[in-house]
This record gives sequence, C-alpha cells and structure tokens, in this order.
Amino acid sequence: MLSDLLAGAVADAEARRVTRSFDVVQAAALIRAPAIDALSVLAPAPRVKIIAEVKRASPSRGTLAEISDPAALAVSYEFGGASAISVLTEGRKFLGSLSDLEQVRSAVQIPVLRKDFIGLPYQVFEARAAGADMVLLIVAALDQATLVSLHDLVRELGMTALVETHSADEVDRALDIGASLVGVNARDLTTFELDQDLFGRLAGRIPSGVVRVAESAVKTAADVAHYRAAGADVVLVGEALVTNDPIRTLTEFLAV
Repeated sequence: MLSDLLAGAVADAEARRVTRSFDVVQAAALIRAPAIDALSVLAPAPRVKIIAEVKRASPSRGTLAEISDPAALAVSYEFGGASAISVLTEGRKFLGSLSDLEQVRSAVQIPVLRKDFIGLPYQVFEARAAGADMVLLIVAALDQATLVSLHDLVRELGMTALVETHSADEVDRALDIGASLVGVNARDLTTFELDQDLFGRLAGRIPSGVVRVAESAVKTAADVAHYRAAGADVVLVGEALVTNDPIRTLTEFLAV
C-alpha cells in the first residue's frame, strides 16, 4: 500500500511539473514569507498539543467528510485550540489537493503541515510555494540517502519536517538525520493495521530534546490521554475531528 501511495503521489507531481516547471515552483517557494517556526509552537508543554487534520478520506475508511470549505474547517480548529493544522494533499486515496493547503494557509495563523507521500524535491518546493510550514517525510517510504536530502531541503527552505516512523529502526534512522520532530504512526502503512501501544514502546528511544508526535488511532479523549501518558508532546488527530463537532472534540481532547 505505501509503495503504491508513494508511486501515485510522485507520478501526480511529475504530471503537475509538465504544466508548472521546477523553476517556476522553486521561484514561488523562495518568495514566500518565512515559514512559521513549528518547533517552537509544538515544543513540550504542561498540556498536550494537537495537530488537527483536514482529511476527506483514507484508503482504510473510504470517504469520511465532504469538507467543501477547508479554510472554514481550519479556522474552527484554530479557534478550538489546535496548535497546528495538517492538510492531506494526496488526491487519489485521500481526495486532497494543494489548493486545500493554500486555502488553509490563507485562513489561519498557526503552522500548516503538508501531509502527503513525498519523494521528490519538487514536492518540497510545492509545499513551501503553497505556504506550508511543515512537510511530512515517511521513513518507510524513503531510502536513507533520499531521506537525508529531502530533510536537508525542508530545513534549507525554513520549514520543519515531521519525520514519521513505525519501528525502532525507523526511529533510529530519523534521529540519525537530526530530526527534531518525530512522529510514531500507530497505523502500519504497508498493511494499514493499527497498534495504539506502538508509540509507548518507541517513545523511550526518542530523546527529550526531540518533539514526540503520536499519530493515528485517536477516537476519544481517552486515546489522547493514553498517548500523553506514554510521553507524547503532540497528538495528530484527523478522523475524530472531521466526523464530529471539531470545536467540542478539540475541547475534550485538550482537557486530558
């Protein structure tokens, strides 16, 4: 599944490059206002922080929400206390787009993450050109040399990489490249199976100077509390917010 998602995202990026050249996207990225310092915003604090996700669909659950106005949803997230917004820009399975990201960026004052299957420098420049402050890099999808080069590019453009892991080896690979924001995804992207206890087993490998993000398998405030007790500084939440009242749900989640 992960290989197919990455291949599709890269193919779609190559198709966009035909009509919007690398040079054009690079130039657009370089003239953007500086990215928001996401690390400062997401730094460990006495209370858990939430990255709230704009997510229409997923391969495992199909369509979740129509989300005709991603900017309005993002505004409600910000009002509800989210520290950052994640925007799915993958179009084939998640029904997202870079336009969604651009709309969200124009509507909120908090950091915005481009969540996609990134394998090309072109996609990183696209993210910055669209206003992203953060870019997702999935360790399982990339060889180490590509992971290093993309992570370096994200930093050169003033953004922060959320480096996603799913095993002890992947956490070590993330730390080896100097990742400052490390996510542990409870969902195995090769099988789409969930293991909510995975974060707790891996959190101890992530040093205190690195922001720890728990991803997936969040339906209730008890799930957020579970991750917080295991050492999560930040919890990324998507489905629970788009399928319920976002402000009420955020209020419940942030109260743990």
